[in-house]
Amino acid sequence: MELKRVVVTGLGALTPIGNTIQEYWEGLSTGKSGCAPITYFDAEKFKTKFACELKNFNALDFFDRKEARKLDRFAQYALVASDEAINDAGLDLDTIDKFRVGVIWGAGIGGLETFQNEVINFANGDGTPRFNPFFIPKMIADIAPGNISIKHGFMGPNYTTVSACASSANAMIDALNYIRLGHCDVIVTGGSEAAVTQAGMGGFNAMHALSTRNDDPQGASRPFDATRDGFVLGEGAGALILEEYEHAKARGATIYAEVVGGGMSSDAYHMTAPHPDGIGVERVMLNCLRDAGMKAEDVDHINTHGTSTPLGDVAELKAITKVFGAHAKNININSTKSMTGHLLGAAGAIESIASILAMKHSLVPPTINHSVVDENIDPSFNLTLNKAQEKEIKVAMSNTFGFGGHNACVLFRKIEA
Repeated sequence: MELKRVVVTGLGALTPIGNTIQEYWEGLSTGKSGCAPITYFDAEKFKTKFACELKNFNALDFFDRKEARKLDRFAQYALVASDEAINDAGLDLDTIDKFRVGVIWGAGIGGLETFQNEVINFANGDGTPRFNPFFIPKMIADIAPGNISIKHGFMGPNYTTVSACASSANAMIDALNYIRLGHCDVIVTGGSEAAVTQAGMGGFNAMHALSTRNDDPQGASRPFDATRDGFVLGEGAGALILEEYEHAKARGATIYAEVVGGGMSSDAYHMTAPHPDGIGVERVMLNCLRDAGMKAEDVDHINTHGTSTPLGDVAELKAITKVFGAHAKNININSTKSMTGHLLGAAGAIESIASILAMKHSLVPPTINHSVVDENIDPSFNLTLNKAQEKEIKVAMSNTFGFGGHNACVLFRKIEA
């Protein structure tokens, strides 16, 4: 069976450095930090008092008050970003075969704020179980794609992938394969997360996973820097319209890139720590290249997982050395988490979008906040430090890994006009 080709025809983003694709790219290309003191709650007693929150986002700009109350923030973000992507793709919702349009979405946690608030309200009450009737529908992770499909009438496959921080990358790989195999013409994919809550911050702090650089929030996310001390929690959503190539051509769609491969693997090592030698990460990149039928030498750019943790950054770069060998020094490597923070289940989506936009504009966004060289990192790597670099990119790779040892890798190729 000959696999069908799959392309990206629409993008949508809601991020800590921009609430549209255009704003997101402006933030990426100029090295903007999205980190600031937390405004959602009083974080004075928390070890980490900052995060990468959305700026100037008002749900009532997109939903009426009644509808907004029925949606956790992660679902609101999903609907807003997917609407931008659908509009960007120019899909004619009146004529498209909606039985062949699916929604496959990623979320690592789902409605954490809803869960937190309902439990707090119950604990502060008299023991009578007075729960909001929308508690469960707001909280469950699969409600985001459910709401997207309900809004637009998409009746193809509809579900959520949950693999911690690899969730939206896994969603994109599933979407790629559904279209490749001929089951769908179009799939709305991506991911969303809204974990900047007391429970989210407190939980990650208890794991010692977050940076505690409270005196310098904007400089706290510093991948590959010797003084990095943990990741910065972010929130938002990224949406991509994946479409069968001939279907896209037939309707005259603008094509951003071709999705040529996806790989998955497991570290099978530890609940939260990566394998120190990057064995699972090495395997996921090899699996992705094999799936795409491409060689390591074909890759021009890698948007790393690069969370700014002491162990993770080094393990990933070790794996890149093993996979790409001498060619690694020719690749522009970066971590856009230095600007957006870590969007957990939405990370793979917004970072894939960053790779696609880098390809479109022939410009690799920087890894910001780097000042101290880590002796454990090979100095021959081009980590695109502190300033964007011009580069013609024909093939770009995006890496995303999650607690539990979940590894996902997606490969994009430029289609010449």
